[in-house]
Amino acid sequence: MKKITHTFCTNDREVLLETGRVARQADGSVILRVGNMVLLATVVSKKSPEEDVDFFPLSVEYSERFYAAGKIPGGFVKREGKPLDREILISRLIDRAIRPMFPRWYKNATQVNVTMISYDSEVEPEDYAALAASAALHISSNIPFECPISEVRVIKKEGSLIGNPNNIKEKFDFEITVAGTQSSILMVEGEASEISEKEFLEAIELAHEIIKKQCEEQFIFAEKAGLSKKDLLQKMQKDFFEKNLSASLISEEYKISLSREIESLCEKYSLSKLEREREFEDLFVKSTLEVFAAENYSEIKKEDIKKWNNEFQEVKKDIIRKNILKNSRRLDGRLLDEVREISIDLGFSPSAHGSCLFTRGETQSLSAVTLGTKMDEQNLDGVTYSGSSRFMLHYNFPGFSTGEVKASRGVSRREVGHGNLAMRALRRVLPPEKDHGYTIRIVSDILESFGSSSMATVCAGSLSLMDSGVQISGNVSGIAMGLILEGDNLAILSDISGSEDAFGDMDFKVAGTKNGITACQMDMKIQGISFDVLKKALEQAKKGREFILEKMNSKINIPRIDTKDHAPSYMSISVAKKYIGSIIGPSGRVIQDIQKKTGTTIFIEEKDDFGVVSLYSTCKKGIEDAKKVIEGIVAEPELNAVYKGRIKSILDFGAFVEFLPGKDGLLHISEVQHGERIENLNEVLSINSEIEVKLIEIDKKGKYKLSRKALLNN
Repeated sequence: MKKITHTFCTNDREVLLETGRVARQADGSVILRVGNMVLLATVVSKKSPEEDVDFFPLSVEYSERFYAAGKIPGGFVKREGKPLDREILISRLIDRAIRPMFPRWYKNATQVNVTMISYDSEVEPEDYAALAASAALHISSNIPFECPISEVRVIKKEGSLIGNPNNIKEKFDFEITVAGTQSSILMVEGEASEISEKEFLEAIELAHEIIKKQCEEQFIFAEKAGLSKKDLLQKMQKDFFEKNLSASLISEEYKISLSREIESLCEKYSLSKLEREREFEDLFVKSTLEVFAAENYSEIKKEDIKKWNNEFQEVKKDIIRKNILKNSRRLDGRLLDEVREISIDLGFSPSAHGSCLFTRGETQSLSAVTLGTKMDEQNLDGVTYSGSSRFMLHYNFPGFSTGEVKASRGVSRREVGHGNLAMRALRRVLPPEKDHGYTIRIVSDILESFGSSSMATVCAGSLSLMDSGVQISGNVSGIAMGLILEGDNLAILSDISGSEDAFGDMDFKVAGTKNGITACQMDMKIQGISFDVLKKALEQAKKGREFILEKMNSKINIPRIDTKDHAPSYMSISVAKKYIGSIIGPSGRVIQDIQKKTGTTIFIEEKDDFGVVSLYSTCKKGIEDAKKVIEGIVAEPELNAVYKGRIKSILDFGAFVEFLPGKDGLLHISEVQHGERIENLNEVLSINSEIEVKLIEIDKKGKYKLSRKALLNN
């Protein structure tokens, strides 16, 4: 293979695409370089379709090599291990963007790998990972990838929209990643500080302009490589249908009859999820017997049952979709913009620091908040980042939530993705760290699921934060929107159920407060939608969010004034840097003694020009006691002030008195009392006893001289 390169500029950056030099045994391989950031994207697909699968077996793996940033992995095993959450989330971004671009008939197992092999601190690899994957698919000679896609991240800073920003460490008002083709939008994901739908659409429009350019460059790159995807697609589609096309198992008359029965089932609006599933299963069994009896089958083969099941499901899907478009009424009887019934139980877990059981229809989330100390923060250490996080949200989706038997084998990618979306929706309403020193962990256990459990997590998480006393700026509600599109006919569905997600064309999740959007995620099963449809979906989503928010606010609309009695109390004290060592003490003895005596947990950190001492305890008196001790340590002694001190040692010439925590002064023998000279101080004073003293002098060396007789009457 000969080396092919193509260079172009996008958003003031030069992008290099290259193929033919590395990974030449893959079906497609591309090197993408921006600055010193280099990605290697490879794709491989099996030569024949998988048997007994009714889905496209696509797997996407994004990984970052530690050597790319000149780092060695931490821990005992000094090599890359299981994917980090960041790698899983970027893998999902790529997967969700490229999956709709494969033909529905293609069932060959396909693997996409994108690996960062060189890191540039000024370039975010996430911004170019989908572009690299798409380019590798587009130049492959045997994979039917219908047209190139790309992804662009847009941020808003100081009122300006920026696509794929140069400085990836900058703070921003909102961040949205958009995927699309030259003609449509495929995927959206992001978070924001309560932006309007208008701002949201403006960001998507900017992203799409950049996407169009990047897709056009992929066409040019493929031409340079001498590859025509159009000819490949036509040939593969023709071969597939010639090989797999066979007569239907049912006549048109029977199909009409079956359609009527399915339509009749669709109009049984009062059925629950399980009841409806049983009715459809019974109808499938009945129709199976009728179909094979009519054909006089002496032996029913496995492939015959599989083929009939596919036909039945296609008829069922077609009728359900047409029924909704025709009647503007859904399987459970709701109108297109109607939200399922909602119930809210605050404080469901009495021992948690805050909790809520949120039920919407047949989807239910039990979310619980735990408030921890600074030492509970999550340490973050990846290839391109390091630091800590004070807010965590963990989402669990057990098998029983859908009535299934499912082995527990660790957290799935779906659970990581849904938890991340809910976390992004809620973190924008948290109080600033300077006002709220807790580490916060929310756990969402999905107890029932029939559509949009991630948005139930947002609602339950918001309410549990309110219940815990965390001073969030307002409740956050979330809703999932669906779409059925047949030619020019469309139906946008609010608060979609699981079945509507399965047979629909879109899953668009939007979360926000009364002031605007805080997070979103959109996935398509068709090859994108137009801006007009997206705008209508956003407008309808806003009404749904506001309806859900009203239900939430009727239960609790401002956070509880204080944390619960069994939750830790918190207080912070700002101190001069020079006193940090005094608070800690030699080998940490002072701070350990304070913690032991007061029952508090103390955490000290240095800021730019001062220190912050954070105090945590389930006993409020303990915090007050610790505060007094620390305030004494950092207090500046005042001349002529009177202090109650503790005698630490007695010598021939006087006693040393600790008059402030960590500050000792000399009480000379001549300053103990009036009258005759004292021959033995031990007869007048005793170690560890408390006495009042007056600070009478601070010498040039900063030593303190005390007097007791100045306080005694002559």
